[in-house]
Amino acid sequence: MSATARYGDPLLDDGTALTESGVPARPLVVLELDDLCDAPAERVELTASRIRDSVALVVGVLRRPSTERLEPALTATTMTLSELPAPAYLKPLVTVPDIDDCLEILRTAVARSPQAALCLGQLLHRNAAQPTMPALAAEAAVYSMLLGGTEFARWLGERGPLPQAVDTQDPLVRLHRTGEHLAIVLDHPRRRNALSVRLREELLAAAQVAAADPTITSIELSGAGPVFCSGGDLAEFGMSTDPVAAYLVRLERAPWRVLDRLADRLVVHTHGACIGAGAELAAFAGTVTATARTYFRFPEVRMGLVPGAGGTVGVPRRIGRWRAAWLMLSEQRLDARTALRWGLVDRIVDERG
Repeated sequence: MSATARYGDPLLDDGTALTESGVPARPLVVLELDDLCDAPAERVELTASRIRDSVALVVGVLRRPSTERLEPALTATTMTLSELPAPAYLKPLVTVPDIDDCLEILRTAVARSPQAALCLGQLLHRNAAQPTMPALAAEAAVYSMLLGGTEFARWLGERGPLPQAVDTQDPLVRLHRTGEHLAIVLDHPRRRNALSVRLREELLAAAQVAAADPTITSIELSGAGPVFCSGGDLAEFGMSTDPVAAYLVRLERAPWRVLDRLADRLVVHTHGACIGAGAELAAFAGTVTATARTYFRFPEVRMGLVPGAGGTVGVPRRIGRWRAAWLMLSEQRLDARTALRWGLVDRIVDERG
């Protein structure tokens, strides 16, 4: 389900990524770019154009030092892997310890969920130039569509039934105001602050309080217990039976769109595991802190989905869509130090008592 090509290869635009019925046939193309380093500018631009027009995920491979002339082609790829340090002006390069090992990780991930992987690649490409609301709407539409797909159904079958969470009458989100400062705390540690429908609604209400009051000049969002947020509540996955309703809910009832409006006042303190929605929520803040033991991971493609809490919008704005594609396709864990270097977090702080 993947192929290797060089820059002149017609695999980039020969229409073989999908069968005529829409089944992914060759969703991943690995493009060897070393020869392109010495090619004339018009050849580089032609390659870039072919990559942009391709439905397939195009992963560039660069085994020699890059040159500035390669930038158009690199920018067009889903990502480009290199074992060499990337110059600051070449953001599409993802530096990895072993290219061939990382290609195998990608091939395995895409082979498992090729439809979700292709949808993710298209979202990251198209959302890069979109304002927040159109980009969130595109993500919501794709996520809701995939809820009815065969890959998500397979994941649900593999997961099997989960016990429902024991309901509590206590608030799942706590607010405390001191003067001009508002503290918001995700407070469901027994469920690792999983983003259930109820917690999402309470977080939305808290964010709306801050958005409606200009006298609140600083907002902090944190999580109680051992982790900031473990992502969506798995016990609720598969409960939606109406993809149109799911789409509209993600537009109207999504706290991340309000958090984005609060970004210049918002600090998110992450700790422990930030999985899926936990990492996605944090990315909208103007400032994100992490402890040394914090890590980030995006499991959605394995589940037959794409990030659905604004991840294809907020995360690429912080780290670039190429590193975002690597993390979201590979499901690799990102440690706090690398997250700081990439820009997903802004400061590493001591563990809170």
